[in-house]
Amino acid sequence: MSAILQDQVKTGNALPLMEAFYTLQGEGYHKGSAAYFIRIGGCDVGCHWCDVKESWDAKKHPPTLIKEIVEDAKKYSDTIVITGGEPLMWNMEPLTSILASKSMKIHIETSGAYPITGHWDWFCLSPKKNKMPLSEAYKRADELKMIIYNKDDFRFAEEQASRVNKNCVLYLQPEWSRREKVMSFMVEYVLQNPKWKVSLQTHKYLNIP
Repeated sequence: MSAILQDQVKTGNALPLMEAFYTLQGEGYHKGSAAYFIRIGGCDVGCHWCDVKESWDAKKHPPTLIKEIVEDAKKYSDTIVITGGEPLMWNMEPLTSILASKSMKIHIETSGAYPITGHWDWFCLSPKKNKMPLSEAYKRADELKMIIYNKDDFRFAEEQASRVNKNCVLYLQPEWSRREKVMSFMVEYVLQNPKWKVSLQTHKYLNIP
């Protein structure tokens, strides 16, 4: 990588782009809605059940100028979802400023473990036990998405729900490989605790990206 490109990555004017694609949002509050996804490489949270482990090493993903990312995005949708990896490892201010100037709605999916940069119309917080969110993420969250892998995750979910703002929408989502084992527990839990909603990875059932 050239020194110039390295500087652009540091400032957020280029980002390690893993992939970008137009599809339906499969999870959470906006499920079923068309959106353009921008997946940024780099993550040190290290969830053992992560379904995009190939995103973890930022060096494997070529630094891409944000003007090129935006040019591609605007061909498809005015709703943009920034995901990862962990996108807040990078300065999101330049990318989201350009997207916002083009009247695009900008969503993020994040663990909340890094300081918030950028302009966000929807903030999906998905906390992880091994690298907890910063306090600012709880205050900003529009949606709390808790992944259920085992029964202890219900305890963790309640702990996290106690920290978010009162308007945050609460979701429990089964970890995909464990969905058949935990779904009955989740259904019963939501029936007993109706402040929660169930989120499913509908894109995987539909076999789309």
